[in-house]
Amino acid sequence: MAARQHNPFSSDFLNGAGDQRLQPQGSLSYVAGATDDALKFMTIPQLLDRACARHGGRTASIFSASNTRLTWYDLRRQSDDVAAGLLALGVRRGDRVGIWAPNRAEWLYVQFGTARIGAILVNINPAYRSSELEHALNKVGCKVLVVARQHRSSDYLSMLRALAPEIDADAAALRAAKLPHLGHVIVLDEGPLPRSARSFASLMSLAGPGHRSRLPALCAALDPDDAINIQFTSGTTGSPKGATLSHFNIVNNARYTAKSMALSAEDRLCIPVPLYHCFGMVLGVLCCTAVGATMVFPGESFDAEATLSAVAQHRCTALHGVPTMFIAQLEHPNFSDYDVSSLRTGIMAGAPCPIETMRQVIDQMHMREVTIGYGMTETSPISFQSCTDDPIERRVATVGRIHPHVEVKIVDASGGLVPVGASGELCTRGYSVMRGYWEDPERSAEAIDASGWMHSGDLAAIDAQGYCTIVGRIKDMLIRGGENIYPREIEEFLMRHPKVQAAQVFGVPDHRLGEEACAFIVLKPGQSATEEEIRTFCQGQISHYKVPRYIRFVPDFPMTATGKPQKYLMREQIMREIGLTDANPV
Repeated sequence: MAARQHNPFSSDFLNGAGDQRLQPQGSLSYVAGATDDALKFMTIPQLLDRACARHGGRTASIFSASNTRLTWYDLRRQSDDVAAGLLALGVRRGDRVGIWAPNRAEWLYVQFGTARIGAILVNINPAYRSSELEHALNKVGCKVLVVARQHRSSDYLSMLRALAPEIDADAAALRAAKLPHLGHVIVLDEGPLPRSARSFASLMSLAGPGHRSRLPALCAALDPDDAINIQFTSGTTGSPKGATLSHFNIVNNARYTAKSMALSAEDRLCIPVPLYHCFGMVLGVLCCTAVGATMVFPGESFDAEATLSAVAQHRCTALHGVPTMFIAQLEHPNFSDYDVSSLRTGIMAGAPCPIETMRQVIDQMHMREVTIGYGMTETSPISFQSCTDDPIERRVATVGRIHPHVEVKIVDASGGLVPVGASGELCTRGYSVMRGYWEDPERSAEAIDASGWMHSGDLAAIDAQGYCTIVGRIKDMLIRGGENIYPREIEEFLMRHPKVQAAQVFGVPDHRLGEEACAFIVLKPGQSATEEEIRTFCQGQISHYKVPRYIRFVPDFPMTATGKPQKYLMREQIMREIGLTDANPV
């Protein structure tokens, strides 16, 4: 195989020597990443301190909607204010601090502020509704919740009041029957406050000199292997699981991801993806922190025109997004009004990318070095990524090659390695594998075996050059617009409806979003219901992206001889009804 001109992972790739490390060993599907770029045993605060030492007075972040600009020094100072304020509230190393908010500057302050004192940041999806919030807060025992007042149609304070009416009691700390661990609520926005809550501004000024003087020693005592972040991933058993990540996990994943894009302090990365997700928090914020690149946030959540405007106004050189985001920008009627010629690179991940979309991103958005990434929250997240100079066919048909210091094998149902080119379950081992699911040893053991292999549930194949192709999913998970959806969670929720006897949920191809959820429902004897009735039941209780697009009432489900529902037959039925085939929607 000819040597590459550029490899982001290995300096000896320039003469071809490093190439062999990225290829399968022998004829079996096992690959190991390059090891010449050593792992860094460092914490998130150390990463931020390094950015300040190297780039302190340069612009760290721009929040385009409010025209808020922060230098690296500003970012550290504001984060230290949060850290000291949390100390004053009694937060200690290992305590959990949740944040339930869209993309805002305060998100960054909390991300770095919690890390400064070793508190564990708990990312809560802004689309969550009351039942999901209750589960998340109680599952990990959140001591503090930082919350936006509202965003779009979500009234966060109203949902919180419904769960914890005690928040309006005149008390210094919250004591809620349904949220027994939660002691403090911090509200981001100005306006009237519940009596047991405080404003974010008051948190920032709460600490005294004693609290602030403790920060250096607390920071120095942190262990890179400490748990520092919990991100919820929906589970096949219904309730979301708290994937627990360490400083070591996400700092190094950010470093190698930034290197794969050839990102530097001269770049400006536009981040329209959400901060609650690894895509925004790790591949956005920490990638920029690792190299001193400027973060540009177009708005609180994704808007196609706002993203185009931010890229043009701030001359962004990199842009992240799932394929649906890129499609929305390319198809926007005002696309040609914005000069995006400054773009060069970025990451497209979260769903397969149609080849025509990739061609348009390269040709019309000038992202000649855009990369494709694959991973999962449980692996911090990236395991495979294409190179900036990979041919377009490789960047569409595959998810690139293995990241440094990561091993991947493809196994059959018995756990044996499959031949190169054959499909099987993708398993990952290495520094990036999570510590486990928070206080859930049983499900942690199901995911990570005794040899340290994280079982993804994804079907994949690795070719002779080490490129990985994702060919399907063992589990029923579907991906709608970059959001992972596990059908069992929706099925269990639908069965709370008094008229529903049984439900089966699965994915149906969709041109714009990749997949949409479809529910087949068997009603209880003598009952009748409408599609709108079921959707109304879902609204406000589960996230909007989990509400089924298609609903069908059936007398029974097609079953195997052993009594297992055959979702593929249901999927074929609904696709015939709506005129889809596997070939035409994407």
